[in-house]
Amino acid sequence: MLDIIELRGLKVLALCGALPEERVRRQPFEFDIDVHADISTACKSDALADTINYGELTAAIQAVVDTEQFTLLERFAERVAEVVFEYPQAQAVDVAVRKLRPPVPEMLETSGVRIHRNRA
Repeated sequence: MLDIIELRGLKVLALCGALPEERVRRQPFEFDIDVHADISTACKSDALADTINYGELTAAIQAVVDTEQFTLLERFAERVAEVVFEYPQAQAVDVAVRKLRPPVPEMLETSGVRIHRNRA
């Protein structure tokens, strides 16, 4: 059974969307990320080196946000999952991404996707 490192409410300003204005103006997104990993060694050692450093992980995600753009939320979520798998301890990941200001005329608070990926 794997443990879960939870990251909740990671907010970023990113280029993601199909509309022309979404391709040139950053807009707010929010992520919830569950990293499934065996962190039992860190539970015993109390050493940061024995776990996934969430400060480094969120910085790596921010680097993707700063340098890449996406048409679909699906690809954005997949790209974040790819970053998580750069950490060898990560065996699976759940990524939920929400667009905080969806460009629709209805009173829609958020739109989003949730994906689950296992290490291949």
